[in-house]
Amino acid sequence: MEKMHGKNLILANMWVAFTFFMVAILLGVFQVLSRAGYVPGLQIPELYFGSVSTHGVIMGFVLTTFAIMGFGYFAAVNSLKMNIPHKWFGWTGFIIALTGTLMAASMLLSGQASVMYTFYPPLKAHPLFYAGAALLVVGSWFWAFHMIWMMNKWKKENPGETVPILMFGTVANAILWLFTSLGVTLEILFLLLPWSLGWIETVDVGLGRTLFSWTLHAIVYFWLIPAYLVLYAIVPKEAGGKLFCDEMARISLIMLMVISVPIGMHHLYMDPFQAAGWKLVHMVGTLLVALPTLFTGFTVLAGLEIAGRLAGGRGPFGWFFAVPWGKPVVLAGMLSLLMLTFGGFGGLVNASYSLNALVHNTQWITGHFHLIFAGTSIIMYFAFAYYMWPKVTGKELFSTKIALWQLWLWFIGMLTLTLPWHYLGMLGQPRRISSSPYPEVVREGWALQELGMFIGGVILMVSAVLFIYNLLRTHGNTISVAPAFNNVECLNPAARMPALLNGFGFWTVLIFFYLIVGYGYPVLQFFLMETHGVEPWGI
Repeated sequence: MEKMHGKNLILANMWVAFTFFMVAILLGVFQVLSRAGYVPGLQIPELYFGSVSTHGVIMGFVLTTFAIMGFGYFAAVNSLKMNIPHKWFGWTGFIIALTGTLMAASMLLSGQASVMYTFYPPLKAHPLFYAGAALLVVGSWFWAFHMIWMMNKWKKENPGETVPILMFGTVANAILWLFTSLGVTLEILFLLLPWSLGWIETVDVGLGRTLFSWTLHAIVYFWLIPAYLVLYAIVPKEAGGKLFCDEMARISLIMLMVISVPIGMHHLYMDPFQAAGWKLVHMVGTLLVALPTLFTGFTVLAGLEIAGRLAGGRGPFGWFFAVPWGKPVVLAGMLSLLMLTFGGFGGLVNASYSLNALVHNTQWITGHFHLIFAGTSIIMYFAFAYYMWPKVTGKELFSTKIALWQLWLWFIGMLTLTLPWHYLGMLGQPRRISSSPYPEVVREGWALQELGMFIGGVILMVSAVLFIYNLLRTHGNTISVAPAFNNVECLNPAARMPALLNGFGFWTVLIFFYLIVGYGYPVLQFFLMETHGVEPWGI
């Protein structure tokens, strides 16, 4: 059996991701237990906010970044059928990112960086936290440039050929990440780190929040694109069908890449630091992102319908029952799309200026965020782990039955956790509090929903344990498999893919100018004028 090139680099990234994931899951269960108030002795604000900060940073930055890097190297090696050039470059990025992660984690776990996932000023963390976060991002840039490098190398060696959709989307995600991660990096290097080191006495909160918003929402699509790629390139193939429309998939990925960067200011609707006109620009972009999501849902479901009809499904919905639900990747894809439907509705509410005012900083936001991130995205990370582990290790997946149970538990647990949060948000329960210090009559109205969120958290923990157990046992499996990989076939493949759908030169320039439009003046104003009592920085 031939050993997969880059096996150790792929597995190193994936195991860092999933090891920290288990830490975050345990912290999450503690948080719902503490917030529900079932164990009064655990209701220690310092402990709660330290846990929330660690959980959020691990899930949002560590799990995703390392999992996406591992997935990217897998996609590049297998879809392009080429070895990783200069693997030392990938290992360098991995080591830098891991070093930064350990630095930041040490501060989080010691209670010296309880600044939440968003780490907005005026909350201040230890300098090592900010330095570690910056190193994590810088390490991921090595991966992003490696992906771009590999695709361009392949195109030179295969002139006129269509870049496989799996690699095309991976590079789109790498370019998106390079642009969107600049915001938080600039905030850390020029505001938060100097401030925490004592080099500057104060920090402009408005500028800090604006720079973080640059990263805050586009990072959601950095998380989502790998999930979409599994839906496009792996789910139809595993189901026995074909990709319905390659061109539509590429258009969706390009739209996500271009539109998603300058839309973060919809998180600042209630902030006074930006004028309403700029918020309107970002609101329009936020609503436009719904289009590639709808394209994705249609394309993937059409591919699954093809598979179901090829398997003998008849009538309007016979294909649905003929789809091989017993395959983990297919099951995860169907459950992911269902959670995306629920979560997408919540996203439209958040994007609307007037409706957002009703749910702003309530548990609605927590529910929506978890349903999109931990529901739609993370369940597909499980799916590609189940798919790629046998191909990388050469060992058969230990238990398909455990995988199916694990995915169903994750789906059930996620709905049990997040739907009560949405309802609590509509009742007005605030987020970012360690407990609910309200009159008993108010808390009694929340009791059933708080029980639901606790039960959901426990179900998710059980699911996570089953996931890690299955992967660990796969390494020791005595049944070997050949690591074969074939790119997904298209229903009607293009004779020649248009250049705009086979490369990123034009789109990269477009993102750059769109970013200037969306964030140029909103950032520059802090250097030109007094804003809310803070003197201009000067240029």
